[in-house]
Amino acid sequence: MRALLDIRDLSIEFPQSRGGRALSSAEPARAAARVAAVRSLSFSIAPGEVLGLVGESGSGKSVTSLAIMGLLPPAAIVAGEIIFQNGDGVATNLTTLPSDRLRPLRGSRIAMIFQEPMTALNPVMRVGDQIAEAVLAHHRVSKSEAWRRAVEGMRDVAIADPDERARSYPHQLSGGMRQRVMIAMAIVNRPELLIADEPTTALDVTIQQQILDLLNDLRHRFGLAMLFISHDLAVVSHVADRVAVMYAGNLVELGTKAEIFRAPAHPYTQGLLRAIPTLSTDRGLPLSTIEGTVPTIAQLPPGCPFEPRCPQRVAACAVDLPPLVEVSGDHWARCPVVNPPGI
Repeated sequence: MRALLDIRDLSIEFPQSRGGRALSSAEPARAAARVAAVRSLSFSIAPGEVLGLVGESGSGKSVTSLAIMGLLPPAAIVAGEIIFQNGDGVATNLTTLPSDRLRPLRGSRIAMIFQEPMTALNPVMRVGDQIAEAVLAHHRVSKSEAWRRAVEGMRDVAIADPDERARSYPHQLSGGMRQRVMIAMAIVNRPELLIADEPTTALDVTIQQQILDLLNDLRHRFGLAMLFISHDLAVVSHVADRVAVMYAGNLVELGTKAEIFRAPAHPYTQGLLRAIPTLSTDRGLPLSTIEGTVPTIAQLPPGCPFEPRCPQRVAACAVDLPPLVEVSGDHWARCPVVNPPGI
């Protein structure tokens, strides 16, 4: 099956002044060094598939999603390709698409659920008007028809009494309800690809499960492909078909959910899974942790970025960034320990 989204060797850099701060638009680019937020990232998503993108804060997950949406700041330097399969069968490279051609795709063919709905929603607009605005941006319909679609979208995400709730302001809704409004805004135009960036952050466990169940239901009902971004492997295990693990801007492991959770190959993925408490975890013992901290993108080590924290590191880890090598069928890892050179 042909990929709906195919990211090929994507790198995203930002200019940085010698003092370490980000450049303003008025400062000359020649005064800056470049720091890489994402390096040589490649993965694909098939129609109807859910790919879980996992990693700690600062690993490049959200920057990748903004690159797909064409929402990176002007100073960002993007290399590589983001190929999106149009409904007419034409493959389009989103990284080179002019803004006037990208804008019709954003919000209609590709939609995104942003983090923190309280800050993403306009506090002085009724939520129904905000969803209707998304309809009017992509369809030539009357305001009354856009409102009807907005209410129907709220019904699709299981908001009780959507006609009444559509007239509410964001502050009048609970956190879970606001998240449902964000999802309604994203799916009201029936996109083919939905990017969910930490959609369960700051929600209690019960509401988290409701949102995950809702996304799974919408996926099957509307045939959505999804890029599900999270720092929580336990959450990703509920929704993803395949899992991609990022660390310090690099893809370190990619495979089916079964392979990643049953036989993780990269030491970082192994460490993440060991840190998840289970029913069999001995409560008398401290939880497993990964020592050290994630390096800043301005101070990455020359080899594998995980090398300073890795309990399995060898000399080759500190020399060069390891290639992404196939461990088994549809399971890849970027590690010389599991993929010794010449084997």
